[in-house]
Amino acid sequence: MDEERIVIAHGGGGALTRELVEGVIVPALGGAPDALPDAAPVPGAPDFLFTTDAFVVKPLFFRGGDIGKLAVHGVINDLAVSGAEPLALSLSLIIEEGFPIADLRRVLESVGEASRACGVPVITGDTKVVARGEADQLFITAAGIGRRRITVSPAGLKEGDIVLVSGPLAEHGVAVMSERKGIAFDTPVRSDTASVWPLVKALIDADVEIHAMRDPTRGGLAACCVELADASGVTVELEESALPVRPAVRAACEMLGLDPLTVANEGRLVALVPARDGERALNILRALPEAGEACVVGRIAARRATAACLRTRYGGVRIVEMPYGEELPRIC
Repeated sequence: MDEERIVIAHGGGGALTRELVEGVIVPALGGAPDALPDAAPVPGAPDFLFTTDAFVVKPLFFRGGDIGKLAVHGVINDLAVSGAEPLALSLSLIIEEGFPIADLRRVLESVGEASRACGVPVITGDTKVVARGEADQLFITAAGIGRRRITVSPAGLKEGDIVLVSGPLAEHGVAVMSERKGIAFDTPVRSDTASVWPLVKALIDADVEIHAMRDPTRGGLAACCVELADASGVTVELEESALPVRPAVRAACEMLGLDPLTVANEGRLVALVPARDGERALNILRALPEAGEACVVGRIAARRATAACLRTRYGGVRIVEMPYGEELPRIC
């Protein structure tokens, strides 16, 4: 790899992304690389959190969603897992010359439907058009602001905490890749893109103590676990037998040579709570239509030689590593 130039893997949410953010971007902007949150307090107004995200998914339309819905849910979820109630969004479009207006209208109608369903309006935005060949159809950048409801931290994990996942893993990444490659499965795989704010709100309203939350997008559950464990100085122990992966998704991952732990999700919540609140939190999530298959997938232990590990179905233990780059480029 040419260390002096950006490569596709720098955008994959794995180890190279982490190196780029911590080694280049954050120092240049005068920040500190430790415990970077999904959303940050607004200077002078710490009760409000702000976040931004960019979306370059290919193809633009896939089973279960499209780039417009993804942009709305992605920003809302970054606010939600930071403990903030989403209030408003901005939307910026970079459109390549020649892009069909009918497709643009379809994307924007999807944005409108998703934002109205979530109760979070798009209140401002911008549009730019670049020459043919200078972009790939359509890129979207979205930002959002929310009001803090609770304080959570990437460094908030404690020994004995349990790891909750709100539903089956790897469905978004497999849905996009199957659409891109024209792969058909006996049971069509659909993206899980959705807002996780209703799940977070239910836990907050029930006074569940939440130590940390993430939405496992690029890099999947594996990247979440490694990042949180490193920030907190603990080890995440996952149970293979407890991981919720649908048979069609598992079969697709085996066919494509993918690990479901590292494949992107766009509508799942990872919540880490004290063991004493675990059963109650699980029941709260399972009572919601968006999280009827929520489950406990692991626990937090004292720091060992590795940040995360997986207890296999056969009694062994394997290391769970941060993905190096991006197994599936342009997934969100």
